[in-house]
Amino acid sequence: MGVLDRLIFRDDQWERMSVHIIGDERPRGSSGRDNRMFIEAVLWIVRTGSPWRT
Repeated sequence: MGVLDRLIFRDDQWERMSVHIIGDERPRGSSGRDNRMFIEAVLWIVRTGSPWRT
């Protein structure tokens, strides 16, 4: 099972949603590199009740 098998959003859903998310493809800095993986990770935390690590 790969990472893509565990995604919540289908590609068409992500395309509609991604235009509303702040961030760009910069390699470093305050903006994220992969907004989709970040959103999926937040949803995983919410779904599983896992504590957020800092």
